[in-house]
Amino acid sequence: MGHKTATKSLISLTRRAVVGTIGVCLLAACTAGGGGGTLISGSINDTNFEPDASRPLQKRTSVKVALLLPLSAKGNTAIAAKALKQAGELALFEFDNPNILLITKDTKGTPEGAQAAAESAIKNGAELIIGPLFAKSVSSVAPVARQAKVPVIAFSSDQSVAGNGVFLLSFLAGRDVPRIVSYAISKGKKTFAALVPDTAYGQVVKSVFQKEVTAHGGQILAIETFPLDANGMLEPARKISEIAKNEDTALDALLIPGGPDSLPTLSPLIPYFEIDTKTVQLMGTGRWDFANIGRQKSLIGGWFPAPEPRGWREFTQRYVKTYGNVPPRIASLAYDAVSLAVSLSGNPRGKRYSTAQITRLSGFAGVDGLFRLLADGSSERGLAILEVQKFGSRVVDAAPSVFGQAQF
Repeated sequence: MGHKTATKSLISLTRRAVVGTIGVCLLAACTAGGGGGTLISGSINDTNFEPDASRPLQKRTSVKVALLLPLSAKGNTAIAAKALKQAGELALFEFDNPNILLITKDTKGTPEGAQAAAESAIKNGAELIIGPLFAKSVSSVAPVARQAKVPVIAFSSDQSVAGNGVFLLSFLAGRDVPRIVSYAISKGKKTFAALVPDTAYGQVVKSVFQKEVTAHGGQILAIETFPLDANGMLEPARKISEIAKNEDTALDALLIPGGPDSLPTLSPLIPYFEIDTKTVQLMGTGRWDFANIGRQKSLIGGWFPAPEPRGWREFTQRYVKTYGNVPPRIASLAYDAVSLAVSLSGNPRGKRYSTAQITRLSGFAGVDGLFRLLADGSSERGLAILEVQKFGSRVVDAAPSVFGQAQF
């Protein structure tokens, strides 16, 4: 897995690390320094930046990485962009590699702005592009980057824009379903049903769920879709309750891939229709991974796949110490993307960010645990299984430390 080589290349960083304070680290280099204070000057935020050989920073910087974000967009988009930028800079600070220059470019939140930002980044000598955030912007950046043979690690969750040099680091719809199904099967669950939202996300989850249950030798008794309005949820929930209460069918587990937009309305229907959660195991997807899910009392005891909470908790503490505010959940993606860029920067130019390096089988480990980028541009993650508690959630099955065929 390359531990010796990577450790040697980052030995100066290791000596400065505060041992035990960082629970997130690169798979090939499990050490990093603590956060806080003023960040180092290994980043350039001027979108009009041009290389200048007379600048001391430029003389000692051999690897340029571009970060494309909608910094001047409005509303929540700008807030997310700022957090992604700060998270990326935090990674650069903590891994403290003087050979990396992070060049931030503003995409203005438009496909045209993203294309211009990519062109500027490549003109500046960027060997890797991190971002942009939105699918349409990724589509605009892709041909520019491809022509220059510069790979893109984007934050979009739209799998249609992945591939041919574009890799998606985001949490992709349906990719966590195999984890929850395999865990349920391992716990003796054989018969399944699902209450799936009538959305594009729901359709993806439904397809993967059917495939995985069948592949593991399980049986699907029913799948019902529900709209996001309260009245429309009643009939699908009632139909599932009939299956659950039928002693001849003996339903073992019920998948509800909802999130904070639907669970507060849908979950009260579980006791209303007398679905016994002592005999029917409730299951969710990563969309269950939100604060205060335990307020939905009927979901307590339910299982869902997600990164182990420790990594995010420690990252949040360091981020707050540095910037004074709590980051949005998406911020970890930028931290991990920049960490990946740092870990591969020691390879020769032209090879350091090759497809072979970016998609290495051993993967990487970051804030959200083990992950690897695949040749088709999608990503795969090593997830834990959490159980909903009244306050928070607890890990009932740890995330894997290495990639294995049966664990994802």
